[in-house]
Amino acid sequence: MNIDVLKQVAMLPGMSSEELKATWRKLCQSEPPPYNRTMLVTRLAYRIQELAHGGLSAQTEKRMFRMATDDPPQEKRKLPGDKFLPGMRLVREWKGVEHCCTALADGGFEYLGRRFGSLSAVANAITGTKWNGNVFFGIKKQGEKQ
Repeated sequence: MNIDVLKQVAMLPGMSSEELKATWRKLCQSEPPPYNRTMLVTRLAYRIQELAHGGLSAQTEKRMFRMATDDPPQEKRKLPGDKFLPGMRLVREWKGVEHCCTALADGGFEYLGRRFGSLSAVANAITGTKWNGNVFFGIKKQGEKQ
């Protein structure tokens, strides 16, 4: 891989959200989608490499299209209830800052080195207001029954 490409990709995680959006506009010539910061970084990293080395081959695109249209849609695997696998990381961008908490084996969560008993407690620590933790972290939509 080209050194300039590596440098560009390596710089992405250190950029602010506004810098990432400006980079998106420059490289994609469109307005950035409403993705969180992590998604913008990964999409921009792909775009930088795509511009430097070319995109997918026509054969690969055809194969992917066949796979997408031939295979029946799979149901998303739901975790039973509020069970999260230990070590699972939940990420949410809030006011331009990316927040990450980790599920613990005892059912609690760790955020910024502190243990919390629920996702709602983590969401409260981040926002300063009462939130349903599953809604805040995008596990379920607001008003959706679990």
